[in-house]
Amino acid sequence: MTSTSRPLIGLTATTCPHPKSGAPLEALNRRYIEAIYDAGGIPVLIPTNLPHEAAAALLTRLDGLLLTGGGDIDPAQYGGQAHEAVHEILPARDAMELTLTKIAVAEGIPFLGVCRGLQVVNVALGGTLYEDIPSQYRRPLKHSRNAVTERTLLTHTVKIAKNSRVRRLLGAEEIEVNSLHHQGIRALAEGLEAVAWSSDGLIEAVELPDHPFGIAVQWHPEWLYREHPIHQALFCGLVGAAAAHKGT
Repeated sequence: MTSTSRPLIGLTATTCPHPKSGAPLEALNRRYIEAIYDAGGIPVLIPTNLPHEAAAALLTRLDGLLLTGGGDIDPAQYGGQAHEAVHEILPARDAMELTLTKIAVAEGIPFLGVCRGLQVVNVALGGTLYEDIPSQYRRPLKHSRNAVTERTLLTHTVKIAKNSRVRRLLGAEEIEVNSLHHQGIRALAEGLEAVAWSSDGLIEAVELPDHPFGIAVQWHPEWLYREHPIHQALFCGLVGAAAAHKGT
């Protein structure tokens, strides 16, 4: 695939302080960038502090959207409750990603959500979250692993619905995944379909029927796809759908 034919994929960034000066930075883990490029796309970072009109205008020039992982969504966005385990709330990022998701859904722009991205999709469409799985979910697995030392650790299986797009992409009924989250879907948004679950019943993947490509997963395939190529199918699926969208 030539550089000019590669579709443009917008990747949502986050804000963090510079390690020395403390100046605010727009940042993104390089693994997302590499995953999109390796799948055939050109990654374009979307900063958190763009005005809504500018973010919407940018999205119309892109061919696909990747909603990346990160800190927690403010519970106020889904009628939730304050919880001591909720951390790293960034109101500007919440607002930007929720806006972009609604536009991508309405305009048929291909999108993939990863971890926080799955939660953003659910909240954007009217669903709710567990503010903290360990303290609120009955008999949970250990979903919140060490993000420094266990990013590539396969910690549990995920069972995938037979007739789902995720199943067709991955070509497997069950897969092994990593797990780096303490929040998850409580009430599924109307219009979304749950298509994968961990053994404790927590939703691990959703998709939007009748959308060109609307998928989100609770695990982090960007940390797995090199050693476990089955996970690259998610990024290839997004880029392929974005290429088709580019041609319309």
